[in-house]
Amino acid sequence: MVTSFTVKSVATFISKEKTLGRFRDLVSLSSMENQTKDKIYFYYNHTDSCNSARWTARESYKFMYERPWQDVLHFFSNVVNARLTLSTVFGTDNSPQVSTYIDVVDDDYKTLELCDEKEERFGRWERVTFKIILSYSGYAFDGWQKQPGLNTVQEIVEKSLGRFVDDKKARLLKEKSKPLEGCAVVAGRTDKGVSAIRQVCSFYTWRKDVKPCDIEGEINSAAPGKLRVVSVSEVSRVFHPNFSAKWRRYLYIFPLNDQENEKQCCENVKEVESFSFARNCNEPSNKCVESSSSENVENLIIGNNKEFEAPNKPTCFSVCRINQLLRHLEGKLLSYNMFARDTKASRNIGPPTECFMYHARAAEARIPCSVHEEGRKVMCVELVANRFLRKMVRVLVATSIREAAAGAEEDVLLKLMEATCRRATAPPAPPDGLCLVDVGYTDFNPKNCLIP
Repeated sequence: MVTSFTVKSVATFISKEKTLGRFRDLVSLSSMENQTKDKIYFYYNHTDSCNSARWTARESYKFMYERPWQDVLHFFSNVVNARLTLSTVFGTDNSPQVSTYIDVVDDDYKTLELCDEKEERFGRWERVTFKIILSYSGYAFDGWQKQPGLNTVQEIVEKSLGRFVDDKKARLLKEKSKPLEGCAVVAGRTDKGVSAIRQVCSFYTWRKDVKPCDIEGEINSAAPGKLRVVSVSEVSRVFHPNFSAKWRRYLYIFPLNDQENEKQCCENVKEVESFSFARNCNEPSNKCVESSSSENVENLIIGNNKEFEAPNKPTCFSVCRINQLLRHLEGKLLSYNMFARDTKASRNIGPPTECFMYHARAAEARIPCSVHEEGRKVMCVELVANRFLRKMVRVLVATSIREAAAGAEEDVLLKLMEATCRRATAPPAPPDGLCLVDVGYTDFNPKNCLIP
């Protein structure tokens, strides 16, 4: 009797659970339909005086992408193929400085090349390591890292290096039914659409008959016009493109529209003040969010999309103001967690999001353009740091432009680092304007900067 009663109880319980499960499914389905009709938007609750003038993520995205990016892509393509140099951007006054820093970088590499041990080595020390400096156009590739079904720089380079793999490794690859490819270690992976002028990678082999000119010719023939080898040289076994690097330099070129060329972008204070006054007269009531998802959203507010998007927000910004915002980051070891995307915790020693910014400047310049004889007016942002997080440069550029247009204080970037959610910063700027200029393996010299 006890057994039958227990079985009946369990059966009844399971039946009730199934009924409750169906009810939960119906409730969740109806709630999803309601959310589709009345979609909830999350916004970071900025508490400063220029909160009402600050763009939303959608407004920032629209402002960034509605640009003549084809001129920037064409310029980077010419630089990659050695038809133009960076001195074209900064004029004749900075031309000697640009050529000087390139010579210094080459000397740094030569110093590393001379550090080989003089005595004879055996085992892994017998292998030959080559340092390869690459230049490629970002628009032609889906980033550096090899991914199935995508056209990446690493895949093309490693296929080209497969010709120089030693016999032992070739047999192992054949036994495992893997393609004959070399292994290229890079100084820093670039995202889809990001160009590079002096990307550094390394390749090693036990073959003694491989010459630098052979590697250069093989890679150059893989993707002509899109990928070019700047130089190939034999270096020490201890050289590592990533771990040996002491700093990286990125350059972001932000094109300005024709209307912005005509307007005076250095004086938008009145525009911000007038918008803030009109906005405060009809301030919507915001409801705080108590629950949280994967991020800490205690400082987020929710509301209708139309409540926070206004047609008359200031869109004029000053390049000199952006330069002031960025200079507050120089010489500081800070956590750039709020300016990163998809960056997870690291197993290495120390905080995984801390970076030391050596140089952060912005300046106006011009690049060659078929529409304007004097060239396209652009804003150039130069950032030099010991390391960069994923999409960190693009988020910094977009956030700086947003804050400058809103009329924020000079230390706003430092204050945003204390935020609790990455929605406090702007979405990443387009990858079309970003370029990895070079990688340094000696101490950074402030005199060798593109923007003084």
